[in-house]
Amino acid sequence: MADKTDKDTIIRVVGLTKSYGEVIAVDNVGFQVYRGELFGFLGPNGAGKTTTINMLTGLARLDAGNITIGSIDCTRDPKAAQHLIGIVPDESNLYPELTGFENLCFCAALYGMPKNERQTRARELLDTFGLTDAANRKFAGYSKGMKRKLTFAAGIIHQPPILFLDEPTTGIDVASARQVRQIIADLHRKGTTVFLTTHYIEEAERLCERIAFIVNGRIVRTDRTSDLLQPVRGKNMLILSVSDPGGNLPEEVPRRFPQYQFQFTPGQMRVESEEAVNISPLIRFLEERAVQVTEARRHLPSLEDVFVQVTGIEAGLMRKEKEKAAGGGNQ
Repeated sequence: MADKTDKDTIIRVVGLTKSYGEVIAVDNVGFQVYRGELFGFLGPNGAGKTTTINMLTGLARLDAGNITIGSIDCTRDPKAAQHLIGIVPDESNLYPELTGFENLCFCAALYGMPKNERQTRARELLDTFGLTDAANRKFAGYSKGMKRKLTFAAGIIHQPPILFLDEPTTGIDVASARQVRQIIADLHRKGTTVFLTTHYIEEAERLCERIAFIVNGRIVRTDRTSDLLQPVRGKNMLILSVSDPGGNLPEEVPRRFPQYQFQFTPGQMRVESEEAVNISPLIRFLEERAVQVTEARRHLPSLEDVFVQVTGIEAGLMRKEKEKAAGGGNQ
């Protein structure tokens, strides 16, 4: 992505704050999104992602701060830029008693699209999302993955220049998630500005040009994905599956092998080095202390490693959230 200037900014947020009682959900958040950019908001559940996107799209009132979308000040009138944006919320907002086709046509009508145009567009999107065979079935009878895809289709029925996606692949099957990600990438290639919230680290790394890490309602880092990854590129990492080390092993191992960096979690030890890791002496050292190594595998550095370093949040927590969400989807 080439260097951008203020002229390229299409979303500007300054000092965004929102509380629910004594709980501060979003705390003095500020960022900007450039025209045609795919911008990611990455953080665990409860970090403030949905609250932020709800304020940006007019679904929640802000307590403080300023929001500009396009050249429109949306701070006092959250609905002022509705014609510019499409929204795919984290939960479906469609009508269970209507068919898939009827839901899309109804959403298109809300944006003032003529009847022939909205029917043509609805059929086109049903085909794009693989829902043509379910077009005349009531939305209530759709699987979770089908509901998510139709909700996505409804958000882009009017071909908005700016698209807000709140956890677009949470809880759906692998094939549907892959299809949704491909459609997001295609929209971005065609020039749509995309604001994406997710707690899937791999999704953010795969799709986003720039990413903001948000934790406990605050942004802790915003940067280009390539720049975020730069510090871990070229590093050598190994993951060792080990029996419970016990004792003072987390202190002994770094003293014995000061050329490496170590992280210890239950049943696992991670080794990081600028140079190639000579694993044989390390395994012998562990075995001498009655620690059994059951597996050793190379780990390719990724955004996950950067996220852990910057936020202090273990990636395992994010994975558990992902597995929990996936368990709720229809496989």
